[in-house]
This record gives sequence, C-alpha cells and structure tokens, in this order.
Amino acid sequence: MNAVTPKRFTIAEYHQLIELGFLTEGDRIELIRGELIQMTAKGTPHTVCSSILCRQLDRLLGDQAVIRGQDPITLPNQSEPEPDVVIAIGRDEDYLAHHPYPEDILLVIEISDKTLDYDQTTKLSLYAEAGISHYWIVNLPARQLERHNQPYQNAQSKFSYLSQQISLSNQSVAIPGFEDALLDLSRLFPEVH
Repeated sequence: MNAVTPKRFTIAEYHQLIELGFLTEGDRIELIRGELIQMTAKGTPHTVCSSILCRQLDRLLGDQAVIRGQDPITLPNQSEPEPDVVIAIGRDEDYLAHHPYPEDILLVIEISDKTLDYDQTTKLSLYAEAGISHYWIVNLPARQLERHNQPYQNAQSKFSYLSQQISLSNQSVAIPGFEDALLDLSRLFPEVH
C-alpha cells in the first residue's frame, strides 16, 4: 500500500509556478522546505509595527545596508520565505539577479502575533539550518524582542540558536553589524489610543 506524500517543490519549480502565473502576489504563499505554505493575514498591529520598524531601520542605516520588507530570501533547504524584515549587505541593485542568500543576510526579523508559535519553532529552525546568524522575533503579545544568534545543530540533528536574549519594550538594542546603531524598541510596540 502506498503512503500519501505531498508534492515537494524545488526553488526552480516554485519560480516556474510564479512565472507561469499559477502563483501571484495576492496568493501570499511562501516556499518552506519544499512545501507551499499560505501566509497568515496581517492584522493592524503587525502592519503598523512593520511600517515603523522599516522606517526606523532606514533612518538608522541609510545606504549602509539593504532593508527589505516582506520580500523573499533564498535558502539552501528548498525554502524561499518572505520574512517581515531583512537587513542584507550591499545595495538594492545587487539583488536584481537573485534574492539574498544566507551569506548576504545580516539579520532576519519576523513580527509575530498570530504566527508566534510558528516563528519560534518552524521559522527558527529553518533560519538556523540555513546559517542565518541573527534572527529576531518581535513578540507583539508579550511586547518584547526575542534575539537569537549563533546557529547550531544539536546531537539529534535539530537546528536552533545557542543564544537567546529577551529585550523589553523600554530598551534599545544594537543592530548586528552596526553596533553604534541603536533601535528604540518603545517605537515598535505602540499603544492603541
């Protein structure tokens, strides 16, 4: 008896589906470990936080790095996620031929409310396996920033990060690779008036 197995896609096949028009921007799909995953609709706190974060990073880093919002990155584990924010080396034009690869990426940030568990498990191990050195989760419900670094693989072949630091909404944190650029976290957790 044959077991039912899902069809897994390579990154090349995924790009073909997009080029042929089977997948469009409006589908909100990302490729995770060869599977097409429907992204969760973003609520207003997520959207506002994302907008403020991108503006803050742009102000702090200017032309020193590429700041991408909800754009794909290409990972070796048949994955092309679309993190909320990515800081990559170089200039925007450097990514005309391909999306940033792990070696181009200084920091990946996911903004989490409904997706918190997924971002703390599936996405965390995905980014660690790809060798993304810094992964941050903006935890909206807890009003804190979870900073992960030093990816590693344990004895059971599971990928994670050796270091996790929690920063509270009244703190400022240095942006990896730009230690003099401090991100004011109080701006990321606006109060509803």
